[in-house]
Amino acid sequence: MKTNTPWWATHFDAGYLHEYEPLFDLVQDRKEVARLLELLELPSGARVLDCPCGQGRHAHLLAEAGFLVDGLDYSETLLDVARARGTSASLRYSQGDMRKLPSRWTRRFDAVVNLFTSFGFFDDPGDDLKVLGEFARVLKPGGVLIWHGGSRDGVMAKFLHRDWWSTADGTMWGQERSFDPLSGFLEITSTWRGPTGEGERTHRIRLYTASELAARMREVGLVVEQAFDAWSPRPLGRRSGEMLLIARREP
Repeated sequence: MKTNTPWWATHFDAGYLHEYEPLFDLVQDRKEVARLLELLELPSGARVLDCPCGQGRHAHLLAEAGFLVDGLDYSETLLDVARARGTSASLRYSQGDMRKLPSRWTRRFDAVVNLFTSFGFFDDPGDDLKVLGEFARVLKPGGVLIWHGGSRDGVMAKFLHRDWWSTADGTMWGQERSFDPLSGFLEITSTWRGPTGEGERTHRIRLYTASELAARMREVGLVVEQAFDAWSPRPLGRRSGEMLLIARREP
């Protein structure tokens, strides 16, 4: 039975954590946060927003590094995991929609991070612009946005139609992917079979080129200053499957 509930409202649950279990590695998390520290160049005590923060794998380490961190996510399931890892005066989590961040956060943060392809969820591309506008609003003048996600150019250059893997409990996971060049949506159908059962579900993400995303950011007062090939120091290339953009809010 079809419902009007958008996929992102229910997708980020225990099944999501199970499916992507091989990617959630503490060693890799620490490498990524070490790279963030290099790029942010902020003093201890700076305010950082991780949005959406998921299960807190970056937010926790950013707080550990000395920043005052807020994490916001729509999924209560992921927030429960994040909070179980620990909170403090320097690490707080909130449930919310990234299209409408709390009004009290206006010009609050020195930096906002949007990581792990956590963008392009919404049917209306205008909602993506709203998200960028909210990031700009909560940044201090001169504040920095670090955006990490899929690069449409690179994903298309080496498109992977399907792959599969197993998780620690022996569950086999497979993904089949298709891309609509008109809407820009990458649609992913996941299937699984294992000790706890089997199933299938689909989600989709709108992919952007670096130039498209830079133009959208410019509309809300964010200027892209640097573009990297994923987490590496290499500059973004035509075949980069992931991109990491550094944008600054105009004074």
